[in-house]
Amino acid sequence: MAFASWCARALLAATALVAVGMPAQAQKSADTLRVVWWDQIVNVNPYYNQLRSGLIVAHQAFDGLVYRDPNGFVIKPALATSWSYADPTTIVFELRQGVKFHDGSPFTADDVVYTVNSMLVDKQVSVPSNYSWMSGAEKLGDYKVAIHTKKVFPAALEYVAMVLPILPKAYRERVGSDAYDKLPVGTGPYKITRIDGVNQIEFERFEDYYKDAPKTRPAIRKLVIHEVTDATTAQNEIIGGKADWTWNVIPDMVDKLGALPFLKTERAETMRVNLLNMDAAGRTGADNPLTKVKVRQAIFHAIDRESIAKNLMQGGSRVPPAPCFPTQFGCDAAAAVQYPYDPAKAKALLAEAGYPNGFDTELVSYLLPQFEGAIQNYLKAVGINAKITHLQVQALIQRQLEGKNPLDLGNWGSYSINDASAFLPQYYSGAQTEGFSTSDFAHDAAVRDAVIAGGSTTEKAERQKAYSAAIKRITEQAYIIPLFTNVGTYAYRKELDFKPWADEMPRFYLSSWK
Repeated sequence: MAFASWCARALLAATALVAVGMPAQAQKSADTLRVVWWDQIVNVNPYYNQLRSGLIVAHQAFDGLVYRDPNGFVIKPALATSWSYADPTTIVFELRQGVKFHDGSPFTADDVVYTVNSMLVDKQVSVPSNYSWMSGAEKLGDYKVAIHTKKVFPAALEYVAMVLPILPKAYRERVGSDAYDKLPVGTGPYKITRIDGVNQIEFERFEDYYKDAPKTRPAIRKLVIHEVTDATTAQNEIIGGKADWTWNVIPDMVDKLGALPFLKTERAETMRVNLLNMDAAGRTGADNPLTKVKVRQAIFHAIDRESIAKNLMQGGSRVPPAPCFPTQFGCDAAAAVQYPYDPAKAKALLAEAGYPNGFDTELVSYLLPQFEGAIQNYLKAVGINAKITHLQVQALIQRQLEGKNPLDLGNWGSYSINDASAFLPQYYSGAQTEGFSTSDFAHDAAVRDAVIAGGSTTEKAERQKAYSAAIKRITEQAYIIPLFTNVGTYAYRKELDFKPWADEMPRFYLSSWK
């Protein structure tokens, strides 16, 4: 009722604003695109956060050696003009000359070598699995470098494109890493001009952005990203004329906001999968009911995932059969054990596991309340009483690291890399703690070894065999539930020309005013 009441109040407020005239119009006249979202980027350095919002900021302000075109996911030259394999574990890049960082310093091979080699040993890096495939970078000339991989790694160029932004060696060493993180410098189409705590990031078009860049020089001169704490505040700002663009709009509000004369809304499926991770390893206690496979299987059967995808996402969402995004190489649906919605089966499994009357547990989440509530209600219907603890993303991740989340409700977007090596290692062989990922709630060596094997050869048949084995084991043991794919929900001013992409990467440098 509270959510419905808010929707009604928001729409009444919007109607009133239209009637009396908007207090603030789109910033076309000031050539400023005002973005609002309900994420909190703790550190703007792209290596020190694992939030999608941090990745988006990085793609506006930084460049990588190569660029993945959202049209067909084709790899194109960026800071490197060409590349070739000297041997199966060595990629040689010829670098572009004449490129400048935002402080005016020249880009050279030293910056690439510095970025790769320093990040490989930096303990602050948030997702080490994004870089653990590399053994290092080697300077072959002022504009030529080699990146060495530990083993054959077929998805290397995807990672180079999406998660390897190049940092300025001389500038970062001169000012120090702490000062750099407060106002970072890259080579991207926008330069960061101001960071106001964790609430606002301001950008300006980089006038010296290099010619022939695949991202292109921005049409809009300034970009301002304002961070708020919840979806309600973000939607109030877009309705009230304080912002020109927002996303992750509450699904119930998409059509309602789109009916307003000054806004356009869109839905678009993304590569992000919403997941329920269960503490099979007993990190929250060896007597945790979730350590029993029949309990985890019961939870699988207890949740009507198809209904959530259809009724709560309200268009464009689907239930992934395996714990990865369906288009990713290695995401073998046929290998996955399926658990149809069957509450009677769930109750029977709970009884067989020794919990005929259910049990109490905690559901820790950063998703929207309607998704949390749906999961809670489905669990309650079979006797599992899950207390909801709603946290900001970073706080939830901290509790993950501490092993305090019995049921962990979140999602993973794979950094938009279309390969299972960007999904499964996050949960089964990523950031290492005693050989296991800090997001790994299973601690199953067989799964870990299969996942590592899938990323260690270029032979497609061998990769598929390894990933299929991992998926079969993960789903047999019901370690993690792929609930539904995420649908990007966007609202923006009609004066803005914006296109959403399937890789969940808003490219503000491609937007323009009509």
